[in-house]
Amino acid sequence: MRHLLAFLILIGLFVALIVITRPDPATDAALAINRTATGGATTLEDILRRQNGQEVDNAYRQRDVAGNAENVLGMGPLGGSSDADLWRAMRFDKMEDPTVTTYDKVGRVLIQDNGMWWLDFRAGPLRTYGGLLLLGVIGVLAVFYFWRGRVRIQGGKTGHTVTRFEWIERFAHWLLAGSFLLLAVTGLLTLFGRAFIAPLLGKEINATLLEVSKLIHNNISWAFMLGLLMVFVMWVWHNIPDKTDIQWFKEAGGLVGDSHPPAKKFNGGQKIIFWSVILLGGSISLSGLSLLFPFDMPLMGKTFSFLHDIGAARWFGLDAFPAELTPQEEMQYTQLWHAIVGFGMMAVIIGHIYIGTIGMEGAFDAMGSGEVDENWAYQHHSIWYEKLERRGETDTDQATPAE
Repeated sequence: MRHLLAFLILIGLFVALIVITRPDPATDAALAINRTATGGATTLEDILRRQNGQEVDNAYRQRDVAGNAENVLGMGPLGGSSDADLWRAMRFDKMEDPTVTTYDKVGRVLIQDNGMWWLDFRAGPLRTYGGLLLLGVIGVLAVFYFWRGRVRIQGGKTGHTVTRFEWIERFAHWLLAGSFLLLAVTGLLTLFGRAFIAPLLGKEINATLLEVSKLIHNNISWAFMLGLLMVFVMWVWHNIPDKTDIQWFKEAGGLVGDSHPPAKKFNGGQKIIFWSVILLGGSISLSGLSLLFPFDMPLMGKTFSFLHDIGAARWFGLDAFPAELTPQEEMQYTQLWHAIVGFGMMAVIIGHIYIGTIGMEGAFDAMGSGEVDENWAYQHHSIWYEKLERRGETDTDQATPAE
């Protein structure tokens, strides 16, 4: 029965991938529309293609500017130019030495086409591959669950517990976890709302969701950063890698088979989760602060410049990335990095949630009540449990928990 369910889940994921990545036949049919029917002007299909993140041939607009240069520059007859002509000329670099009267650095950026690249990447690869990553992780965990089943407490529960986490530790954990879940949901609504929510529920509902999501996302971020700092300070010393982690990984942490390698307060797998959350969460926090205060905390331009200076840009394929960015470009690159790292952290947290709930019996108690059964403690963290025994913090009337 489990193998059948696993097979069905894989089929469902395959269908989901096809739906996400399939081309839009309506958009493809629009390629055959002849623009000459409009006398060379922008067509509805051009607008739809641009909204769908597809390339649009702008050569006809550029030619129009070139043929109307005198009017664009204000040298033609009265009424021969328009704002559209002016902006189009600047976009295609057909104006000589344009000047602005503002002293504001941001105001001097009149036209920057990099926004279209950002929009295309956000609506295309970011949305597609980010969604596939989350679906893939969920699918793998579902197949693993139906193959392995739940990791049970060997020997059953003793009915006697030991303190796993104090209240302040649980507070920090749930502050971090709760705020991250809200940030993840609101971030996904912002990215996928236009593609999936608006067509189903309408643009007004989607707009309301996005407005509320933005309000939640920008304010809950402070709770996330506070929780991240508290977790780091309280648990960093317990998460320094040591030789016990090597044996833990050799035996796959007891997730495969029935052996359970010895571990301290945190095992090798938990240490990976910890450092992933700290490093990814720290990066998300910095990029988030840069997005909240884009003119005070520019990050990407300085990062690209540093990589260029040390000659490392070519290692990461960043040679084409400019070292000097306008404030608008700063926000675009920062937003993409923020989202990419966010997807990575969501994938890690999905695995963490699986182990802490349906994947392992008794695991949720550690962060629920803070008390875990003695058999669970000995089975998964024997070194830590034996240390508690020596300190007299276990039920001394009970025999050693079953192995």
